[in-house]
Amino acid sequence: MTSGFDPDRLRTLDRHFQRYVDDGLLPGWQILVTRDGKVAHESVYGVRDLSTGAPVESDTLWRIYSMTKPITSVAAMSLWEEGRFQLTDEISRWLPAFKNMRVYDKGSALKPFTVPATEPIRIWHLLTHTAGLTYGFMRTSVVDQLYRDAGFDLDEGELDLATTVDRYAELPLLFQPGSAWGYSVATDVLARLVEVIAGQDFDAVLQERIFDPLGMTGVRRWVDEPDAARLAALYAAHPATARPVQTPELARSGLRPPPIRAGGHGLICAADDYHRFTQMLLNGGELDGRRVLGSRTVRLMTRNHLPGGRDLGVLSTGGFAETTLDGVGFGLGFAVTVDPIPGRSPGNAGEFYWGGMASTTFWVDPADRVTAMFFTQLMPSSTYPLGAQLRQLVYSALVD
Repeated sequence: MTSGFDPDRLRTLDRHFQRYVDDGLLPGWQILVTRDGKVAHESVYGVRDLSTGAPVESDTLWRIYSMTKPITSVAAMSLWEEGRFQLTDEISRWLPAFKNMRVYDKGSALKPFTVPATEPIRIWHLLTHTAGLTYGFMRTSVVDQLYRDAGFDLDEGELDLATTVDRYAELPLLFQPGSAWGYSVATDVLARLVEVIAGQDFDAVLQERIFDPLGMTGVRRWVDEPDAARLAALYAAHPATARPVQTPELARSGLRPPPIRAGGHGLICAADDYHRFTQMLLNGGELDGRRVLGSRTVRLMTRNHLPGGRDLGVLSTGGFAETTLDGVGFGLGFAVTVDPIPGRSPGNAGEFYWGGMASTTFWVDPADRVTAMFFTQLMPSSTYPLGAQLRQLVYSALVD
C-alpha cells in the first residue's frame, strides 16, 4: 500500500482511461496523484501526436489553458500580501477605462439597452468571476454576441493585454457586479491589474513571484526547438463522433509567440511544473523552503466567496465552466467544494480545483492531503467527464 492507496485499485484508474485511447476517443494522457507530498501514482498512456505516433512521456508539454487562472490569482494575492491593494478596491483606480461601466438590460446585439452599473467592479469580483464580464465563445447571451462582434471569440486576435482589457471595458456587463457568477475574461483583466500595480510585465511577475521560487522551470507561452517535439498535439472533438481531429490552426497552437500575455489562459508546462504548484498550495503556500504565499492567504483563497455563501448552482449564469455546480462555491481563483453531497462527489468539503479547455484538470484536497492531475489535449473539456471520473477512481483507491 502506497500512502494509503490500494495499488490494485490504482491500476483500475489506468485501465479505465486506457479505454479512452484504445477506443480512439483520446490520443493519450498523463496522470499524477500524490498523498502527503509523495507521488502515489504516476502513469502515461497513448501518444502525444497521432500523426507521428510519438508516445506521451513524463516530460511531455501540455497547453493548460484555464489552469493558468489559479497561477494568476496567486500572483495577484502575493501583491495583496504586500499591502499593494485591498480586495474591496475598485479596479478603476488602476484601470480607469472601467470607471463608468454599464450593464446589459434588454434588447438584441444590434440594439442593446444598457443601464448604469450600481456597483463598481472590485478586485474580489475579478478573482471570483462575479464582475459581470463574460466570454464570447460561450454563446449563451446577447453580451457574448457583443464580445464576438468586437472580435473576442476563441481566437486571441492580434491585440496586446493592455489594449484587449481596455476594449473589454467598452462592452456592457452581463450582470451587476457581485450579483451572479459568470465564467469570464476577469482573470485577464486581473493580469493587467497585476502589471499596473507591480510596474512590471505580467510574465515577469509570474517568473519572479511563482516560477523561480517554485522551480517551475518548464513553464512557457510557446515552444521553440528543440522542445517542440515534446509538445503534445492539440485536437478538437469531431462534432459527430467526438473523436480527436486536428486543423491547421490547432497544429500551430503553442509553436509561436502569442500577441497577448493573458492571465486566464496561455501557459504551457510539463506535469512536474504544475505538480510543484499544487504542492505549494497543499503546503499552505510553501515548497522546499521557498514561501510564495502565507498559509492564511491560501486559506482565504480556498474558501467560498460567493455572495451569501451560495453555490454555483444558484448563482451561475450558465454556459461554459470547468466544474459541476451543485455544492460548489468559488474562492479567489479556484472552484471550492462546499458540500460534496449535492454534486454526488466522493471528495471532501474544502477541496479546491480547476481545469483547462483542452481537458486538463487538477484538484487539491487538504483534508486527505491528496492532489491529482490529468493531462490530455482535447477541446472542449466538456466532451467527456474526465475530471469527475478521475475523482471517482482516485478516491475509490484511497483506503486508509
